[in-house]
Amino acid sequence: MSATSRGAVKLSLAVVIGLIVLKVAVGLVTGSISIMAQALDSFLDVLAILITFFSVSIAAKPADKEHPFGHGKVENIGAVMQALLIFVAGILIIYLSARRIVTGEVELELTDAAIGVMVVSIAASIFLSRHLLKVSRKTESIALEANAHNIAADVYSASAVLAGLLIVRFTPFTVLDPIVAIVVALFILKVGYDVIRRFSGALIDVKLPEAEENLIKSTIMEHGGQLVGFHALRTRKAGRQRYIDLHLVMPKNASVEEAHRMTDHIEQDIKRRLRYASVIIHIEPCDDTCAECPAACPPEKKG
Repeated sequence: MSATSRGAVKLSLAVVIGLIVLKVAVGLVTGSISIMAQALDSFLDVLAILITFFSVSIAAKPADKEHPFGHGKVENIGAVMQALLIFVAGILIIYLSARRIVTGEVELELTDAAIGVMVVSIAASIFLSRHLLKVSRKTESIALEANAHNIAADVYSASAVLAGLLIVRFTPFTVLDPIVAIVVALFILKVGYDVIRRFSGALIDVKLPEAEENLIKSTIMEHGGQLVGFHALRTRKAGRQRYIDLHLVMPKNASVEEAHRMTDHIEQDIKRRLRYASVIIHIEPCDDTCAECPAACPPEKKG
């Protein structure tokens, strides 16, 4: 794990643990189920951050004999595990809120303190989610990106809790507190679904995004006058590592040295435009369809 990623994880832990202490203390004093739901969500954020730390650390290990393609998919597994934790939080919050509505236990005290802690929570979550997203883009860490989205969900859910507490503070509608908690839980479940949909694809080797594949194709065809074409392009991603392989069709009269030089050149061009790319190119000779060929073939050497 890079020093930048490690620093982001440590900062996340410090901020989220601080928010948990605040929310639990105020939630117990006020009796607010929506704040306790937020505390539970923050506790799951800690578990998610720890998953991020271990998954990013493992994914950063180089390829070895037993894992020749590296350990990048550990990040995707970590992201999916975070999503499952989000689902657990959402379901538990709905259960606790529904039970409080049924039993009628909705009396709240010291709502001003509850409102204050939610304002602090929103500000801290905005700062932290933006910082994590910035680091994830810089390091191309899938686990950190999932963690950033997880923290960002807290901003919206905390805003809903804050709105509910403000209404409770100035009106007699205390039942709104568990109702808001259920709305928060539904939003949390939506975030969990989005994380799974976004990051589970790499576990079954989904191809790279269309924009990245188009970049690969254009990079190859920049050399159209020196090669015939290409086919059988296959791409996939594991963590931040991109894997690309393709068949490159060279003029029939090209020497082995010329073909090797061309593959090296194209490989380096792709790696410059797509970070963390591993490129494998298989060379094929043309099939003598000269009328349709864009390449300028060298003359055949006579023995």
